[in-house]
Amino acid sequence: MQHPEYQYLNLLQDILDNGSDKKLFFTPEVIEQYKQKGQEPPYIRSVFGRQIRFDLSKGFPLLTTKKVFIRGIIEELLWFLSGSSNIKYLVDHDVRIWDDWAWKRYHKYCLQNCPEKDLSQEEFIKKIKELPADDEFVKNWGDLIVVYGKMWRRWPASDGREIDQLGWVIQGLKDKPYRKSYVVSGWNPDFIYAMASKGNANEVPPFCHTTFQFNVTNDKLNLGLYQRSADVFLGVPFNIASYALLLQMVSQVVGIEPGDFVHTFGDVHIYSNHFDQIKEQLSREPKPFPTMKLNPEIKNIDDFKYSDFTLENYDPHPAIKAEIANIGGF
Repeated sequence: MQHPEYQYLNLLQDILDNGSDKKLFFTPEVIEQYKQKGQEPPYIRSVFGRQIRFDLSKGFPLLTTKKVFIRGIIEELLWFLSGSSNIKYLVDHDVRIWDDWAWKRYHKYCLQNCPEKDLSQEEFIKKIKELPADDEFVKNWGDLIVVYGKMWRRWPASDGREIDQLGWVIQGLKDKPYRKSYVVSGWNPDFIYAMASKGNANEVPPFCHTTFQFNVTNDKLNLGLYQRSADVFLGVPFNIASYALLLQMVSQVVGIEPGDFVHTFGDVHIYSNHFDQIKEQLSREPKPFPTMKLNPEIKNIDDFKYSDFTLENYDPHPAIKAEIANIGGF
């Protein structure tokens, strides 16, 4: 049996060998940042339509050919599950995954309306962290308007309600586990680029994790994710671990043993400034997957906290650093 991590490594090699090179869209503000650094913006090399899967009975799929930031994965997932769209929680816990998007909206507003109030990204995040959550600056500029957690837990309905898609799925899995309709969607055209209603358009691109589905077969709970766009080096290792963890959490609260996490990709790509890092990763041999243990006392999806997760026997190769490309915007 080949180590399941080779699915990921083979995907890296597939993209290097068979991918199509494509230009990226950058807003003028981001183009200016690259100019100031004396850099050319990266391009991507991508393939379309791939799938990998991980059986959770064979270990927690946290990649071992480079160290992955598990604390950030857990804190981000807890933030998603809270339904919040404000980065204050993440900033307070020193998780900087979403900093760029909040700052970019503030930066663009200042350039157009009040240049004297503009802040660097570092200054902006420091201010978000220092101010209380109920401060108007935090409530306004820390809010991404639309993000995964809001769509999962507070989908805005036409009659003014907020629909808890994940809550509906969890209750359904408890009551009628074999139904085929347990789908959670993040794709809401009312918030996406030119389709968005007035006031809803924002700097966050349409969700990469478009939709996911829970399904019970052979008395095991499986989770399938369709990801329309995937940064295979920086993003996908997070995505694999995050959704595998979500599967474990939902499995525990509904009382069904976890089965497979199935990850389906649309456009899956490598950024041109990650080629060297990927070649280094491909030279490494995978190690045994770790084990993720959850506090067995937790029976409600909203009751999990960071201390309820214990990762055991994780012995990865060293981390490999790479710069993230801040693309998109409207």
